Amino acid sequence: MSTSTSSFVSAADGTAITTYTWPDVAGTPLGVVQIAHGLAEHGARYDRFALALNAAGFVVHAVDHRGHGRSANGHLGQLGPAGFEGLIADVAQFGAALRTQHGGLPLFLFGHSMGSFAAQAALLDHAATWSGVVLSGSTALDMLAAAMASAPPDAPSGLAAFNAGFEHRTGYEWLSRDPAEVDAYVADPWCGWEVPDDVIPSLFAPAPRLADAALLARIRSDLPILIASGDADPLAGGGALIQLLGQRYRDAGVRDVSVTLYPAARHEILNESNRDEVTADIVAWLRAHAA
Repeated sequence: MSTSTSSFVSAADGTAITTYTWPDVAGTPLGVVQIAHGLAEHGARYDRFALALNAAGFVVHAVDHRGHGRSANGHLGQLGPAGFEGLIADVAQFGAALRTQHGGLPLFLFGHSMGSFAAQAALLDHAATWSGVVLSGSTALDMLAAAMASAPPDAPSGLAAFNAGFEHRTGYEWLSRDPAEVDAYVADPWCGWEVPDDVIPSLFAPAPRLADAALLARIRSDLPILIASGDADPLAGGGALIQLLGQRYRDAGVRDVSVTLYPAARHEILNESNRDEVTADIVAWLRAHAA
């Protein structure tokens, strides 16, 4: 992994947040990509994607969110005094720091799953920070919450609920059709840990704000947004929740909103069997909007 690590102190509650940088770009960079990862994983998992972005001309930065990877300090899942709201604030704080660090270069935010929920929330108050946003493994969070709340009492709970519609070899088949990628996730000690009971409800807490038309209307109209998902991702509602999310941004006045659905792909599109196609599509979108 061609990367360096550093850290910053969260302004929300003083938590130390580990950061990663992939700087190896030939010539003058086209832009910068900030990665916000998902629940029960960590920033270093994005090495393959980051190197592809480097090759395309983008400097890449990621973090281990509070309670994750190196930022957990041995206490995985403990989000600290500021909780998920603090994680959202960390995304905004890191973005502002990167904007200052990289001067006039376009800065893009890539958020996956939980990181995409944080990105959606950060956009409501800090849209000026970024030159464009990519949401992966995302959803209309209020609608997903309603669907999960209406599940039968004996239905699986937590992340296990997402694997209910798939074969059960490891319990993480919902992440990818590629067994090797699923096995790598299971073998990673910083992935797939038991999520504390209070964490998933905290992720849904911002849902009403994320669906509030008046708040969405505060997002600047010239912010490009790409929403990419597998239509077999259990968060996607067969693709309907992804289309709804995109339409909400359009209805709010955002002029450049693209929605891409990959047939039969599951939750982690960067680790799917068609990952080369997904990566190429995201790179092409970034390059087109970095001009």
